[in-house]
Amino acid sequence: MDATKLPAAVVPRVSLPELLGAFAKIGLMSFGGALSGWMHRELVARRQWIEEEDFLSGLALGQIMPGANVANLSLYIGQRLRGGIGAVVALTGMLLPPAVLVVLLAIVYERFAGIAWMHRFIDGVAAAAIGLLVVVGVKATRRIGWRAAPVAVLAAIVLMVGLMHWPMVPVVLVLTPLSVALAWPRGDGDAR
Repeated sequence: MDATKLPAAVVPRVSLPELLGAFAKIGLMSFGGALSGWMHRELVARRQWIEEEDFLSGLALGQIMPGANVANLSLYIGQRLRGGIGAVVALTGMLLPPAVLVVLLAIVYERFAGIAWMHRFIDGVAAAAIGLLVVVGVKATRRIGWRAAPVAVLAAIVLMVGLMHWPMVPVVLVLTPLSVALAWPRGDGDAR
């Protein structure tokens, strides 16, 4: 559905400069990963531009579509808020400022690579990113509830990919049909 056809209560009118600024901030503040966590915090929790269910739907779509998950999520949210031009503005805000900053940081890093505090700083940013990613995962899990089947699939993924270091693609190819089968609506009226 086109964002411009949704009721005003569902999709707030966000100006293009606001959209660009928000995504530039997300892109610049999210070094070390966990962009989806930063997006959730900024766009759902703080600015309330998009509902949590819509965000989680966009996150799921972004993960199954080809390309970078966060780029897909940026396009989805930008499109939901301002249509096609919003998608372009959101993606530009997400990618351009961090790309410029990375080039500048590479120049600085080359000059100061031997300084120990810089390595500790980078480790700290990575730890914060992991924490935000865990928060988004916990919120998504609350949405579906702590039922045994989804938790078992999640535990299997963490075990196989995270601890056993198995390649992600074969694990996903095996567990996705299982996950879909477990989530498929039953004939008894229970959609879970």
